[in-house]
Amino acid sequence: MGANASQLEKEIGHDQFPSNEHYFGLVNFGNTCYCNSVLQALYFCKPFREKVLDYKAKNKRTKETLLTCLADLFYNIATQKKKTGTIAPKKFIARLRKENEVFDNYMQQDAHEFLNYLLNTIADILQAEKQQGNSKVRTTNQNGDQLQTSKPEPTWVHDIFQGTLTNETRCLNCETEKNNNLCNSLKTLSAENVISATKLFGFPAKILIIEPVLPYFLEEWISKNIPAKYW
Repeated sequence: MGANASQLEKEIGHDQFPSNEHYFGLVNFGNTCYCNSVLQALYFCKPFREKVLDYKAKNKRTKETLLTCLADLFYNIATQKKKTGTIAPKKFIARLRKENEVFDNYMQQDAHEFLNYLLNTIADILQAEKQQGNSKVRTTNQNGDQLQTSKPEPTWVHDIFQGTLTNETRCLNCETEKNNNLCNSLKTLSAENVISATKLFGFPAKILIIEPVLPYFLEEWISKNIPAKYW
């Protein structure tokens, strides 16, 4: 172990660190721990990290986006000579605050909400760039009319994080069951959908999961957001 080894490496042992990994803390800029924790988790999600670094290597655009700032941050960590240390994600935080006023303050924020926002934003950026590239090649039919573009194709963000959630709905009266395979795209449950579903099926909404959502217990959320007459 060289003289430049960090205190952490000395205490744990250099051989305990994977040869190609870097462990860097992120400086807190006033309650940005919610952001730092998400960035750390995403960095150590290897498929995601590799796609972000690959995007940086192939991206020749000069326009700054949240994705380019994230790619720069990941590249900065991955190319460090030392295995441990700290990095200040100033550029990423500045871009985040510029793009979304919700995060443009020094208040505590929800890490899960930030994760959803970041992943959705990255997916939107990738889809917009792909559509922009496809728009240069016009597709026409035999009559020479330009064909309508199809809906945006899934990105590598979808490939990594999107899955299928199987939901079961059961009537408390006739006990009829119905299974649905729904796309889990990290969207939130809306009060309107729960209410409309309750009106349709006529039984408590607390056993329903109508939209693609992460599997979490809904009873408390419903009791706070849905008028009692609907459940």
